[in-house]
Amino acid sequence: MRPTQTMLGGGGGAPIGKHNHYLGGWGNFGGMKQRGIISYGISPNRQNPLAGTAHDAVFNTFRRVSSQFLYWAPSLVAGYYIMNWAIERNHYLNSKAGRAEFAGQEE
Repeated sequence: MRPTQTMLGGGGGAPIGKHNHYLGGWGNFGGMKQRGIISYGISPNRQNPLAGTAHDAVFNTFRRVSSQFLYWAPSLVAGYYIMNWAIERNHYLNSKAGRAEFAGQEE
């Protein structure tokens, strides 16, 4: 026997089982009730959502930085030496000796 439109919930497309048996709505597929399944829960105010975050942050950060070290370290070292050269060059050009050396080249 086919379920009526009222039993189908007005959708008209409810699943009909293998033997023309109404399976029920989503999450309620008919059949026998489950027994022997035990589930445990904990109250939200008893949970510790930040448990271990400081420890994990230190070691996860070390792991991620060490795996990327060869990608960013050479450019960091090169940038340091270029900046150091530029600062020393600027100090020289603005010193008495630098001004005397390049005095004739000013515009």
